[in-house]
Amino acid sequence: MGRLLVRWFISALALLAAAWLVPGIRVEGNAWVAYAGMAVILGLVNAVIRPLLKLLTCPLILLTLGLFVLVVNALTLLIAAKIAAAMGIGFYVDGFVPAFLGALIVSVVTVILSAVTGEKD
Repeated sequence: MGRLLVRWFISALALLAAAWLVPGIRVEGNAWVAYAGMAVILGLVNAVIRPLLKLLTCPLILLTLGLFVLVVNALTLLIAAKIAAAMGIGFYVDGFVPAFLGALIVSVVTVILSAVTGEKD
């Protein structure tokens, strides 16, 4: 249970960094509730939808030597933001480019914080 809470907190901090750095990602209302809710939604989207997207885009991932995974990450962030907006959580991504940049930042921050805390995937 403790490991799950650490990963959830790391995801929330990574989303905070993305919202702070990328102009097209914004949070309205209670920010910490939005980051916490979005971290849960993003985790569920990464667990359910991301493997399906990677399976469907496997030829493109192989053709681009893995770089298309960045596009898949952006799509998962965009899907999670749409779900969050539909649920009334105030986390919004304005388009694909902010989602792409946000996904890059979330990935980098998650790797760094996971290394600092000793958390493994």
